[in-house]
Amino acid sequence: MKNSSRLYFIDAMRAWAILMMLQGHFIDGLLAPQFRDTTNAAFALWKYNRGITAPVFFTVAGFIFMYLLIRNKDAGRANPRVKKGIKRGLMLIGLGYILRLDFPGFLLKGEIYDNFYKIDVLHCIGLSILLLVGIYLLSYDRKKYVMPLLLGGSTLLLFCTYPWYSAWDFGFLPKFLANFITKTNGSVFTIFPWFGYASFGAFMATLFSIYKEKKNLYPVAITLSLAVGGILIALFPFSSLNFELFSRLGNVLVFFAVFMLLRDVLTSGTIISIGQNTLSIYVIHYTILYASFFGLGLYQPFHHSLPPYIAIPGAILFMITVTWLSFLYNKIKPAIEEKTAVLRKEFVMAFNQNYGEATTFLVRLKGKILSALSIIKN
Repeated sequence: MKNSSRLYFIDAMRAWAILMMLQGHFIDGLLAPQFRDTTNAAFALWKYNRGITAPVFFTVAGFIFMYLLIRNKDAGRANPRVKKGIKRGLMLIGLGYILRLDFPGFLLKGEIYDNFYKIDVLHCIGLSILLLVGIYLLSYDRKKYVMPLLLGGSTLLLFCTYPWYSAWDFGFLPKFLANFITKTNGSVFTIFPWFGYASFGAFMATLFSIYKEKKNLYPVAITLSLAVGGILIALFPFSSLNFELFSRLGNVLVFFAVFMLLRDVLTSGTIISIGQNTLSIYVIHYTILYASFFGLGLYQPFHHSLPPYIAIPGAILFMITVTWLSFLYNKIKPAIEEKTAVLRKEFVMAFNQNYGEATTFLVRLKGKILSALSIIKN
């Protein structure tokens, strides 16, 4: 690997995962049921690959976030990555809700449908980031083994207890909270067990950070990933719901080994750019396929209706189009942010001109109330 602080094989893994997600969502949503034959080798291979795409994505997300977090010289709350992580986590959760909001129904009828409260991948990754920040703050100033132990232990706990908590409907919780934990109400991803993959990725990141200066880091990492991954795949059948979490983790480790082995080959600028822009790719694909914002997407007119000879070329075209739109968006993003900053500044100035005196009064009133409460307390 080239001498760089950035792990480009991770960007390549993210690129692979997001592209597989694009074609997976397209095929799964639009392919007609009569062509979903699990005895067909091609479809069986596609289905198997689709089953490990999300685990790879969550694991890589946890790896990247924790690697950048612990790499910073400032520790604890002084680490700027802590604040960035909290903002990022909350932003992803908020964006997840926005993508699920039926804007025509909300704006024209004032209604929020049940689909809005279902938890998807963005909510889950956002909450996972917040949990990783919490684990970091609990363990950054302790012995080196504490953080990896907490992260790896979280994965084991969530995976081993899955048969128990997956049977609960958590009906005692408000629905919007229960949806983060159970699929009973239609959530696609839930924090349990999916945080287990993010925490395992973070666990791997701590090990990479500890041993990053070792010359034999990659030979050892590749060997261990293949060995442990192979053992997990052999011990835990993928077809069993109680064991598939470990089997998928085994596949994730094998994928890590393959991408680490090819780390000097997977350095294409296009591949790296795709891996670095997964969020915009996800939002664009979700909007086109599932009709976020506008109420009309490919899913509505073509749901489970296309034959393979249309669905497969369509999936390829979908991947190319979404990726191109993402590149286009990121090209004009600086100009959009500049315009937004100007509008924000003008809004603040206008607000201060019209309501400045009221704001000043409220600030003074707040100070007097706090002062009075302090006197009473003393």
